[in-house]
Amino acid sequence: MDNLLSIVTFVPTLAALILAVFLRGDDEAAQRNAKWVALVATTVTFLVSLGIYTQFDPSDTGFQFVEEGEWLMGLKYKMGVDGISVFLVLLTTFIMPLAILASWEVTHRVKEYMIAFLLLETLMLGVFMALDLVLFYLFFEGSLIPMFLIIGIWGGKDRIYASFKFFLYTFFGSVLTLVAMIAMFVQSGTTDIPTLMTHEFPADSLSVLGLHIVGGMQTLLFLAFFASLAVKLPMWPFHTWLPDAHVQAPTAGSVILAAILLKMGGYGFLRFSLPMFPVGTEVMTPFILWISVIAIVYTSLVALVQEDMKKLIAYSSVAHMGFVTMGIFVVNQQGLDGAMFQMISHGFISAALFLCVGVVYDRMHTREIDAYGGLVNRMPAYALIFMLFTMANVGLPGTSGFIGEFLTMMGAFQHDTWIAAVAATGVIFSAAYALWLYRRVVFGDLIKESLKAITDLTPREKLVFAPLVAMTLLLGVYPSLVTDIISPSTEALIQHYDKALAAAEAASQYASN
Repeated sequence: MDNLLSIVTFVPTLAALILAVFLRGDDEAAQRNAKWVALVATTVTFLVSLGIYTQFDPSDTGFQFVEEGEWLMGLKYKMGVDGISVFLVLLTTFIMPLAILASWEVTHRVKEYMIAFLLLETLMLGVFMALDLVLFYLFFEGSLIPMFLIIGIWGGKDRIYASFKFFLYTFFGSVLTLVAMIAMFVQSGTTDIPTLMTHEFPADSLSVLGLHIVGGMQTLLFLAFFASLAVKLPMWPFHTWLPDAHVQAPTAGSVILAAILLKMGGYGFLRFSLPMFPVGTEVMTPFILWISVIAIVYTSLVALVQEDMKKLIAYSSVAHMGFVTMGIFVVNQQGLDGAMFQMISHGFISAALFLCVGVVYDRMHTREIDAYGGLVNRMPAYALIFMLFTMANVGLPGTSGFIGEFLTMMGAFQHDTWIAAVAATGVIFSAAYALWLYRRVVFGDLIKESLKAITDLTPREKLVFAPLVAMTLLLGVYPSLVTDIISPSTEALIQHYDKALAAAEAASQYASN
């Protein structure tokens, strides 16, 4: 199919325009129509995106389905996917219909709510498909706006504070990235991402403000991108916006934030940092690895003392993203495959955990752990689903969570045994906080009067969870469904990285002689 990527990207925008132009009123019928238009549009987007998967050639490590043209003021419109981005595209289109279905109880400004989510889907897909720096930056920054509105309008009582904190944290880091992109264009004469991935940026040491910069321009460019990507992921200590955003966001907002938006940071490291700035990456790798394992341990310990269910799961997300950055920056096959797998797996598991919180919040209107207990007596189906995703979050063999953590730690062990050893303690801590949460919420006697009339999962809620259950178990027992496609691209990335480092080292030795 011609223009497949553009069709997948802009079908949600078309649906948003239909809602904005043709839907009038805010009565019950209008609200129902808005929900159905959004659900149909996101479902169609997912079904069309399956064509990307079925037609994708894993043996081709380059970009596929490439679309190219010119648009506003001569800027390039170029889209494509490779083994690194294809599953992030599919993850986005897979999660969005579930997020819409989980929003069926929303009654406040429903049309605007659905428009915000539809535009957000287009912008997130654009991030993973864009092959031009300017286009990437527009999608990357544009995705902040709908999420800012989702948190700020439909969030909790502190939604204004959380939405501005989210926006300012992520926006300020991106300003440095924009400066870096301008410098890249000046130095290379192009904004084409595939061309920039093979361009050799200067790596000679520099002195800036009296500081000796090893790796020169590459290190400076790496740090400029790091300022944005580390906040988006988020990495410790740039993570403080995330718990506030999660707590205040509506359930579907938390699902999208954890399952997809955080993955933009990991994707950016794989798309820009490793291939474009290999020398800068090599210089900064020890620092990145240690703050990654600190994130795994520190945020796991912080999760242990949380009294809010959403905050606990938010800190758990930061810890799991630590495994992602650790896997990326060991730059070996197991590490990169594990990091990619962890991002995809975490998308399913974190989405399900936030939906689990949303189920009881819709009934009791509180996220305090102490408000619950003994839910298994009234909600056996919910208890079973919550148990499955708790175990997957811990990394139980047979679930997708195990594969990602195992591969990243295997890659870390090959690189540095101390890094792997410290990261392994995070697995123990994750079991502690996850099982502690589950025991307090689900097990025990049902002694609180307010819980004695609570109802189990509705058919709609079971429908939302079913695809997440299926994918978590499927990837846990059949990980090659993903790894067979991503491995050739990660292998090519490693070869390019090693070759670039060897060339830089040879040039340095030649210059010194």
